[in-house]
Amino acid sequence: MKLEHQKESAHGDYEMCRTIEVDPSPSPATPPPPAFDCRHLTLPEKPISAVPTAEEDGCDSGELVEGEGLFIPPLNFSMVDNGIFRSGFPDSANFSFLQTLGLRSIICLCPEPYPDINMEFLKSNGIRLFQFGIESNKEPFVNIPEDTIREALQVVLDVKNHPVLIHCKRGKHRTGCLVGCIRKLQRWCLSSVFDEYQRFAAAKARVSDQRFMELFDVSSLKHQPMSFSCSKKCNNNQCS
Repeated sequence: MKLEHQKESAHGDYEMCRTIEVDPSPSPATPPPPAFDCRHLTLPEKPISAVPTAEEDGCDSGELVEGEGLFIPPLNFSMVDNGIFRSGFPDSANFSFLQTLGLRSIICLCPEPYPDINMEFLKSNGIRLFQFGIESNKEPFVNIPEDTIREALQVVLDVKNHPVLIHCKRGKHRTGCLVGCIRKLQRWCLSSVFDEYQRFAAAKARVSDQRFMELFDVSSLKHQPMSFSCSKKCNNNQCS
């Protein structure tokens, strides 16, 4: 395992940003999960927060409890684009579902040490962890750190890291700001960026987050290669 700490900030504090490399080969005793084909996914109308109820799933409660192979997505899980997903912090109940995504990388936006059980899951599935520690600010006028978001965007834009899952604690504010900056790179209008952010943040939407996304300058990142569906359309002159 290799741990890389980023440079000291101007204020004398160390920014929480580390890359943890794990063995890319799954354990011989555990066969790799089938590859997940993103092309057959469609964006949900609202975040996924729970598995269907017995009535919604069309089976009785006994079948739901005793059935095997249930896949439980993390809180607020959703597909952002081809090879990019977002969610809240995954736990052990979500591991089987995450295996179906065939993840290469996870971007964690929380500063706390990654749980041991999650690290074991990453090691056994050859998933690389990129951790960018952003404090969960609840003050109304405290912004997300721009430099940290830019570093995280570099990871997202590198297709060698796809499929990648972006997550924070609840998948609302820190994750929402990073995804909002991705949308600006995709040339979404601000009203659509804010609408998506508010869909996940709901009643806890923060004006400071939306201001951050509005002021975030993506011009220095536009030279980066993008494989997103919107960029492909734009290259074919199908986007204005």
